[in-house]
Amino acid sequence: METNELLKRVRKIEIKTRGLSRNIFAGEYHSAFKGRGMTFSEVREYQYGDDIRNIDWNVTARYNHPYVKLFEEERELTVMLMIDVSGSREFGSMSKLKKNQITEIAAVLAFSAIQNNDKIGVIFFSDSIEKFIPPKKGKSHILRIIRELINFKPEHRSTDISNALRYLTNAIKKRCTTFVISDFIDNDFENALSIANRKHDLVALKIYDKREQEIPSIGLIKIKDAETGEYSWVDTSNKKVRNKYAEWWRKQEEKTTEVFKKSGVDVANIRTDQDYVKSLIALFKRRG
Repeated sequence: METNELLKRVRKIEIKTRGLSRNIFAGEYHSAFKGRGMTFSEVREYQYGDDIRNIDWNVTARYNHPYVKLFEEERELTVMLMIDVSGSREFGSMSKLKKNQITEIAAVLAFSAIQNNDKIGVIFFSDSIEKFIPPKKGKSHILRIIRELINFKPEHRSTDISNALRYLTNAIKKRCTTFVISDFIDNDFENALSIANRKHDLVALKIYDKREQEIPSIGLIKIKDAETGEYSWVDTSNKKVRNKYAEWWRKQEEKTTEVFKKSGVDVANIRTDQDYVKSLIALFKRRG
């Protein structure tokens, strides 16, 4: 992409997503993701019922009256975005491709994080780790992330969620909040998901398209697998074919839902043609 065009797209996404994160998500994000400990806030006069272990003896001696230390939850977090950049993200049949939906959602989360004074980093993954951006603060860092989201070209097209989760577990030593943004069209990642969620606080954002749920009756069509590059012909006018596909999707949905449930991972299902704002707010409120 040309530099000028890229900058225009970055600016457009920045304006939209920064406004959303400031005006809509600020409170929900703040309450949904907890800090790691307590930090000193101030002192005040002792009141009946206060924990005597919190008495500040230096201040008490100075004023000849008991004072206690007040603490507040430490709010600074490290937030990681795990972005699926495999070939299937390029699918989209309605108003938006999956990768465009992913870009906007990731940008909203990134701006929400820096407004909360959190560090944020990114892991781009396919069937390998494509790129790792270490957690940092600051607007310039966020804009770099958005540029990468728009313009990143992965070397591989397949998906290996387990490999990405193992990398997260090994690369990020301290506990962090991690958003895994993917269509989750993959198998056998339950064990890696459970292990990662024990160390970190994982949240799954499943991005999908309406046409992945059902195939319309439009006759004989040529379909390309975005991850393998293989083509096949499908007779969509055949009701049995459509029903068989719909059944496969339903089973995949049930399987993935069960994996998240067993692993204790919160999930939001977000369709490309629907407003992701409602889904994210609902998710934040469940956690808050």
